[in-house]
Amino acid sequence: MELIIDRLTKQYQNKIAVDHISFMFTEGVYGLLGANGAGKTTLIRMLCGVLKPTDGKVKFNGIDVSNENYRDALGYLPQDFGYYPEFTAFEFLCYIASLKGLSKYTAKEKSKELLELVALTNVKKKKIKTFSGGMKQRLGIAQAMLNNPKILILDEPTAGLDPKERVRFRNLISKLGTDRIVLLSTHIVSDVENIANTILVMKDGQLIHQGSLEKIMKVIENKVFECTVPNKMADLLMQKYPVINVRQEKTNSFLRLVCDEKPCETATGVTATLEDLYLYYFSGVSEIE
Repeated sequence: MELIIDRLTKQYQNKIAVDHISFMFTEGVYGLLGANGAGKTTLIRMLCGVLKPTDGKVKFNGIDVSNENYRDALGYLPQDFGYYPEFTAFEFLCYIASLKGLSKYTAKEKSKELLELVALTNVKKKKIKTFSGGMKQRLGIAQAMLNNPKILILDEPTAGLDPKERVRFRNLISKLGTDRIVLLSTHIVSDVENIANTILVMKDGQLIHQGSLEKIMKVIENKVFECTVPNKMADLLMQKYPVINVRQEKTNSFLRLVCDEKPCETATGVTATLEDLYLYYFSGVSEIE
């Protein structure tokens, strides 16, 4: 099973949103990490055939993205997925299944199966307008899985979810990635740190880093420091370096920073995390969570 993107490019007048990206996906969970505006959604829309590339190709097992057989293998949960608030969860899935060409009997059986998979069986007769954000996102996963896709693409699926729902969602994605290609696009570091087999870091339309968590973390080894300094010095360090964490006390502040060299005499090196790496690449970006 191979999803291949070859020199994929999308240009809007003078702006290149995706810049000659090439990559091969096989079975497993891939985390696409980057700040808002990095080009993640544009890339995903081209992978889903929603947006035509300026240049380059997308193929799954040799089938072009424009081919109907490619779409039969695809499940997609966009960032702003539309729901019918007056539908019940079961009615909604049956309706989407009919749009995907499933027979009435198959649609009902598959809807029941997927509601159980996403832990919504007990609310299948409730209207979607009564659902929490997490419940709606799980229903979104269910609709994307109706055709048992070999490629599952999720664009910012946990934005706005509370921590409990986010953990539940990550566990579900991890389970789904055992026999298909799952691409999870996000700017929330914790969503991919524990479940992605491969992490892709995207910036300014390019893949600037890719590999397993262990592999990509090597770039930031010995570049994360912690220190406790007087508040005035803390202010200077915060202006000079990307700060991951700050805890202010009466006269001193505790800082965790990312920098290429020791920021002050009292600083000590600590083990880096994926959040540290994110800040190393996207210093000053406010979306870090």
